[in-house]
Amino acid sequence: MRPPRACIPGLFAVAVTGTSLPALDATAQSFPVKPIHLVVGYVPGGATDFTARAVAPRLSDLLGQAVIVENRPGASGSIATARVAKAPADGHTLLILTAADTVQPALRRDLPYDLDRDLAPISLLVTGPEMLVVHPLVPVKGVKELIALARRQPGKLTFGSAGVGGPNHLAGVLFNLMAKTDIVHVPFKGAAQTVIAIAGGHIDLSFVSIPAGLPSVTANKLKALAVTSEQRTSLAPALPTLSESGLPGYRHAVWYGLSAPAGVPKAVLDRLNAAVRSALAAPEIRKLLHSRGMEAQSNSPEQFSAFIQAETALNAKLIAAAAVKPE
Repeated sequence: MRPPRACIPGLFAVAVTGTSLPALDATAQSFPVKPIHLVVGYVPGGATDFTARAVAPRLSDLLGQAVIVENRPGASGSIATARVAKAPADGHTLLILTAADTVQPALRRDLPYDLDRDLAPISLLVTGPEMLVVHPLVPVKGVKELIALARRQPGKLTFGSAGVGGPNHLAGVLFNLMAKTDIVHVPFKGAAQTVIAIAGGHIDLSFVSIPAGLPSVTANKLKALAVTSEQRTSLAPALPTLSESGLPGYRHAVWYGLSAPAGVPKAVLDRLNAAVRSALAAPEIRKLLHSRGMEAQSNSPEQFSAFIQAETALNAKLIAAAAVKPE
């Protein structure tokens, strides 16, 4: 992802007048000078909105200005993303960027923005690993046995998801690619319907969020095999990762991060990054996020930029593998 325009080196930087640079410095030092709008691309009450409202009060305390959560739902988050991409580059309008944002470029040809050109990453906020669950009658005890069964019976096993192009759909596509299996995708209208379908034996397996699947696992209605994160998660510490269970290198998770419009001064991005790191270090914030199946995780703007690029490239590959045609 390209650096914000304000800090691109070269002739343009040399040609800036002597009065402009002090103005930029003064802006960064005094930031913020008015309330900050934190734009969410989904309706109130969901996981994205919950994350925004969990961190907003702490960010407000740290930055000395109100942080107002603004819901702009629609088009899988792209309405909110377009709103922030076109906002003034002063750091007072921010976006909760989601994993879905890195899927949209592969699904839609008409996006009114470019993630690389129009947004400046600030930091990752949270990750939410998924859990691979199977119906109890599926005759496997682990991931290796599931792969062997699927290879013996190509096209017979089914996996459910909350919709085409969603995180748990792509988690299954990635599984098929890495395991060289042909487990058939069955889309549902939401996560709850997926869990009900697998518990009822209508499908064989799925990748579900830990909070959504754990009650059924505890009640022995589902059998959990592994988690999709790179490392074991405190949300389900007894479960191994897919990577250590037979698919080395497998990693897939729901995540949310913070971005600004491109062109925001680097000093402002750095101040926002420092505020995010401090907010997510607070035990009460971590506990609150943990209660909804999310783990607080921050990084630098440069690291988050590289992360977004990697996610966008991977999702493009998965969408192509799933034969989903761009709209």
